[in-house]
Amino acid sequence: MQVNNPVTPCTSSDKRKECNMAEQEVKFIGAETKILESDPAMVIEWPRTLVHRHTYGKLTPFFKGLQEGKLMATRCKTPKCKKTGLWLPARADCPDCHQPMEWEEIKQPVIGTIHTFTKVVYAGIGIELTTPYWQIDVEIPKCCTIFKGYLKYGEPKIGMKVKAEFRKENPTNTILNMCWIPAEK
Repeated sequence: MQVNNPVTPCTSSDKRKECNMAEQEVKFIGAETKILESDPAMVIEWPRTLVHRHTYGKLTPFFKGLQEGKLMATRCKTPKCKKTGLWLPARADCPDCHQPMEWEEIKQPVIGTIHTFTKVVYAGIGIELTTPYWQIDVEIPKCCTIFKGYLKYGEPKIGMKVKAEFRKENPTNTILNMCWIPAEK
């Protein structure tokens, strides 16, 4: 029998039955974060028992892109570097040649393929999503890395096509501004 997070149980009319995740939509349950600075780098106030001020630094374009419904990646333009693909999550500097990376927007709609997935039953403190949910790793064309996220609804399958969806209303100002949905219904 499935174990649900006791704080945010699976919404089911009969809690004795196992929750059918295919019929459940994952929802953001946290609060909107406050933007303290936006230039030169975005700094947010992440409310917790202890207030944590976190700077995105050179990765600010990635998080600003999410606010605008864009997925931004980085690419090394150093001619001698062996890695020529896009990097997601973005890197400020190339992990191979240590030179600054350049920003590129991934063409919309962003369609990827599920590489692997896992069911998250207890997410722990700081993950502001209802549980259970599916954490998925997504291969995106032209990227040399695998991007992690969550499936908003549906049942994942390896090889399944998914489409990026962006939160434009009530943004979290975090990675949770983006999720994945099945590309085909």
